[in-house]
Amino acid sequence: MRKIHPTAVVSPKAEIGENVEIGPYAVIEENVKIGDGTLIGPFVHICGYTEIGKNCKIFTGATVGSIPQDLKYKGEITYLKIGDGNIIREYVTINPATEAGESTIIGNNNLIMAYAHIAHNCRIGNNVIISNCGTLAGHVVIEDFAIIGGMVGIHQFCRVGSYSIVGGCSKITKDIIPFSLADGHPARPYGLNIIGLKRRNFPSEKIKIIKKAYKILFRSGLNISSALKELEKMEKCEEISHLIEFIRSSTRGIAKERWKK
Repeated sequence: MRKIHPTAVVSPKAEIGENVEIGPYAVIEENVKIGDGTLIGPFVHICGYTEIGKNCKIFTGATVGSIPQDLKYKGEITYLKIGDGNIIREYVTINPATEAGESTIIGNNNLIMAYAHIAHNCRIGNNVIISNCGTLAGHVVIEDFAIIGGMVGIHQFCRVGSYSIVGGCSKITKDIIPFSLADGHPARPYGLNIIGLKRRNFPSEKIKIIKKAYKILFRSGLNISSALKELEKMEKCEEISHLIEFIRSSTRGIAKERWKK
């Protein structure tokens, strides 16, 4: 069963799953795929080669899949892939990739609040929150469980690590390491997201290990290369391995702590 408002314009070539609801004046173009149980609100426009998973909710006026805002784009076939359980609020804009055959990818169970923008070739993980007017330039990566505050601007190719939180109105120009609190112009870490880690049921021993790694990175007086060597000597765990790989794979460099302790 599907519930499609009579004023909605839905291409007969679009693939619409079961129990999908499409609201008044929504426009669904021909290359779109919408999974079971997804709700499409009034005046939503879904276009391009866009695939939306199951049980998503897309609110009034969102534009999903319109061509990249990138002067290099010349009409190539590119993709936008959105997973299951996502909430996309009013007037959000999400663009597909720029280069032929590539994709912008959004994982599962994310909350993208009103007026946020996700540009071409971005990668959003799972359980991410992007607050109102959060603006992601091209090729930005947001890892699992990260939280982006309201009106945050993120420079192209920057990454925000898992379980980190970025304060509202910040400007991100370098990578924000996992597990951290960050804020400012430009945004820099100023500690660990201890409350967030506890809420996600990190054991106290794991938090102690992450604290030790943070101190080595930013409060030991070592440069990043030397600090990484010290991290590699630490007790092996998934979180430290991820932190090391995150830093080693950085192309823009990591943001360093704002205030020395």
